[in-house]
Amino acid sequence: MNRNKTQNIINQGEGISVEFKTATNQLPNNLFETISAFLNKSGGTILLGVSDDKKIHGVDEQVVDELSKQIANLSNNPQKLFPSFLLEPQVVEYKDKKLIS
Repeated sequence: MNRNKTQNIINQGEGISVEFKTATNQLPNNLFETISAFLNKSGGTILLGVSDDKKIHGVDEQVVDELSKQIANLSNNPQKLFPSFLLEPQVVEYKDKKLIS
């Protein structure tokens, strides 16, 4: 996802297929509930590092790669997501912050 697409998503705000989660240092507890809801509909976009009021907090640079790996690994864990669905999170450089999509 490029910077322009990210900006458009943030400008539009949350909706039926867009969810923002602050997630500065760790994955949100309800992340896989949101993923499951999107998978049961027609998909969607989750931006980690953005709050509900569209404020960009970013994800801590020291953990961004680890959180991306956790998402990919946990999406293949039937205790987190059933049936499993392989997710491929993307790190998005946005202004001076990193987001995970």
